[in-house]
Amino acid sequence: MARINKKEKSDGLYQAILTLRTEEEVYDFFQDLCTVTELRAMEQRFEVAILLRQGMIYNDILERTGASSATISRVNRSLAFGHGGYQAFFERMEEHERQEGNAAAGVQP
Repeated sequence: MARINKKEKSDGLYQAILTLRTEEEVYDFFQDLCTVTELRAMEQRFEVAILLRQGMIYNDILERTGASSATISRVNRSLAFGHGGYQAFFERMEEHERQEGNAAAGVQP
């Protein structure tokens, strides 16, 4: 996958995102930053990534999300050959879920 070169990107945006502390702050920031169409497209791609990770097939994802086969394919390529962004998220979520499960069971970390 193509990567944005250091000269082509602004670290300011990524640093700004890292300063946000709550889900509400992140939501408000993206509401200000993006159009509704841009947000919906990102939300759709994210949902597609989750469904692909769960093993759902393209036709079922298309029916459930309304994503085009091109979008599903692009997300699938990112999952398989991307820069690891989705993978980092999935690993952290799995770790978080394990920790919550352990806490609920009274297991110390």
